[in-house]
Amino acid sequence: MPANMKVLLLKEPRESENEADPYIQELASCGHTASLIPVLSFRFVSLDDLSEQLFEPERFGGLIFTSPRAVEAVRTCLDSQKHRQSESGSSALHENLWREWDAVKDKWNEKSVYVVGKATASLVVDLGLNPLGEDTGTADALALLILQRENQEILPLFFPCGSIRREVLPTALRKNHIPLETLTVYQTSEHPDLQKNITDYFTQQGVPASLAFFSPSGVTFCLDLVKRLSGSQLEQIKFASIGSTTAEALQSYGLTVSCCAEKPTAKHLAAAITRALHT
Repeated sequence: MPANMKVLLLKEPRESENEADPYIQELASCGHTASLIPVLSFRFVSLDDLSEQLFEPERFGGLIFTSPRAVEAVRTCLDSQKHRQSESGSSALHENLWREWDAVKDKWNEKSVYVVGKATASLVVDLGLNPLGEDTGTADALALLILQRENQEILPLFFPCGSIRREVLPTALRKNHIPLETLTVYQTSEHPDLQKNITDYFTQQGVPASLAFFSPSGVTFCLDLVKRLSGSQLEQIKFASIGSTTAEALQSYGLTVSCCAEKPTAKHLAAAITRALHT
């Protein structure tokens, strides 16, 4: 089997001006040529409500972040050019919002700040918060960690989240009477150029040796087109998944999942894809 094979990653590029996306880097180090096609489009919502709740840590028993996008919503609030009204009625410039946050984040750090995955944890650290649970990898595992640490007497945990989310975490917490307050802070939809970009890739590059999915939404938005473009070569593709939830979504469409990352990191996914391609 040839050493260099094409891998198509259906995900958003990691936003960094200084270096390539880590998934492309890891796959290149394994001898593969990877391409990215963004699947999802995001729009922040309810940022005034989010800002209000962020600056009232005394109302909550802790914070939960299960996606990088939810953390970015917090940063967007803090970077906002809008003036916040102080109690005296005068407006504070946005640079003072970060100064206010310096005091507020210390109060949040007295509580638990739960996260899923290293990418989310890294962004949480950038906000000056101390994350717990970065090695959990899934909402299911994070729910177990929270249940081990918290009890029914705590104030509600504040959970900023997206419009498309699994109910595993909220269901597990509520079933065990752990109070939870959720707020939708971003809307998720199909990327406007998704169909065109996938069609262009298959036209120019051909059918990839491996195709990696990063969310159940990605499976929903992409799979019919991938099947149509692949035609009789569909069964030759090694379908890869970043985690078990996405793997289940692929299987629900009748596909065989060739590999699933042991942990949701670039290194683990690249290793899984490499093993699958040489099997």
